[in-house]
Amino acid sequence: MTPKDPEQGHPDLQGASAQDLRPRRVPARELGQIAAHLEAAGVEVRTRPGAEGQAVVTGISMDSREVQAGDLYVALPGANAHGAQFSCAARRAGAAAVLTDAAGAEILDRQGSPLPLLIVPSVREAVGPLAAWIYGSQPERGRQRLYAVTGTNGKTTTTYMIDGLLDRLGETTGLIGTIEIRAGAEVIPSTLTTPESTHVHALLSVMRERGITAAAMEVSSHALDYRRVDGVVYDVAGFTNLTQDHLDLHGSMQAYFDAKAQLFTPARTRRAVIIVDDEWGRRMAEHARRELGADRVVTLATGYGRGAHGEAEADWTVREVRAEGIGHGFVLQHRDGTRIPTGTGLPADFNVSNAALAAVMVRTGQAEPQRVAEQLADPESLTPLVPGRMQVIGQRPLAIVDFAHNPDALQRALEAVGLGSDGRVIVVFGATGERDQLKRPIMGRIAAEHADVVIVTDDDPHREPPAPIRAAVAEGARAAAADGARAEAVEDIAPRADAIRRAVELAGPGDAILVAGRGHETSQDVDGADLELDDREELRAALAAHRPAPTDTPEDPAGERA
Repeated sequence: MTPKDPEQGHPDLQGASAQDLRPRRVPARELGQIAAHLEAAGVEVRTRPGAEGQAVVTGISMDSREVQAGDLYVALPGANAHGAQFSCAARRAGAAAVLTDAAGAEILDRQGSPLPLLIVPSVREAVGPLAAWIYGSQPERGRQRLYAVTGTNGKTTTTYMIDGLLDRLGETTGLIGTIEIRAGAEVIPSTLTTPESTHVHALLSVMRERGITAAAMEVSSHALDYRRVDGVVYDVAGFTNLTQDHLDLHGSMQAYFDAKAQLFTPARTRRAVIIVDDEWGRRMAEHARRELGADRVVTLATGYGRGAHGEAEADWTVREVRAEGIGHGFVLQHRDGTRIPTGTGLPADFNVSNAALAAVMVRTGQAEPQRVAEQLADPESLTPLVPGRMQVIGQRPLAIVDFAHNPDALQRALEAVGLGSDGRVIVVFGATGERDQLKRPIMGRIAAEHADVVIVTDDDPHREPPAPIRAAVAEGARAAAADGARAEAVEDIAPRADAIRRAVELAGPGDAILVAGRGHETSQDVDGADLELDDREELRAALAAHRPAPTDTPEDPAGERA
């Protein structure tokens, strides 16, 4: 497969962002038609006519800064302010009407807004399906296949693997995720793992206009709780794993599980493929069977769970795993005896799990499974370039950048790096500010258990003072070292670029360096300011600076090289 070149984009996408992408042809709809559509969907609607005549809507936006002429401006309550407070800006940008709740209507009344209103009990519940209808984003079944991946770790890599395999099968593909949004070879950067529902439906409609036949999408727990994918029905949804993360939002692992489980319902997917390597995966499979029916749920055991895996009950099982270069070959075996040899060139055993999930999801969504098996025989089908995901920057020392930013991901990344090196393992990482504080000492302990040198630095502190964050991580590492963990040194170094340079200074040719936590990200949020920082570029520069300069070969008296 020839990698898609992100520099070769459609003129409409140069310098674009998700909110800029709109389908070219959107039917004009009067406000009464929109109200009738909402009522038919079971939404209680009150209307209030405006002072400027009949409103005609040709788009929908949740951000006053993104409003285009003819938009229905969606004013919903936020963490710090109600969107109705920004309706004047939306009107100046050309908003035709406002969709809001009772609180928003009161704000608009106080402002004396002339815009007509649609007033509903819950704006978030109404906006996704409404955006789907306005943009006509849901295609006839079979005309555009949609794949969704959720889970704590592995979403990004799995969607890239799905995209690569679909490309091999002759599909024109789209991708929506953490790193980028792609329509064929046309690429724009991404700012959220899953965009807001108005963006999602506009993007899906744009993709259909441009001939995209299949698209893969990351779906986060935030997206499900905030209803960003309401109105989308996927053909196949996949589940990677569930480990500690985002507890600052969800509060408990059960609530985190419940958020993910929303994807595996008839309102959001037709089929499910679920990794059952641990108890959370088995529980998700049980939930999906209840919601979708047993015949619509496919289970997969890869053997890489943190506990007993579910081979005995799984439909597909990963077998005969073997190292092939920095990647692995393996066999997918079905309970009926079907065997599919395949593999991936990406490093780390967890990428075997990701590759197996991508393969089974595509096979489940395709009408010709034999063609899928034929493509899987070439491991390149499951070897995409995934920016910042176990990305190899140098070989001697082995130098890798990865997005691992929670305890399980960090442990798996360190284990993989350790297997690829006969020397010491040096890790550079930190913890994110204004997020789950419980995982900070846990990540420090994991680093000390799996690395010889632990360098704690800043991740994205946001508006939290960075030094106490580093101290909490380092405390976990030093406590583990005192209890006999592997680490022989724990250092606290900031800024992050200095920490990366220190790791390179310490590394010998046979050692391995893992810079973890930020992956593909190119800016660091420090006290509300975005500072330019790319771990990959910093690591490349440090390696180049530390590399011994070539020595000249002495010349002989005749002026010829010896």
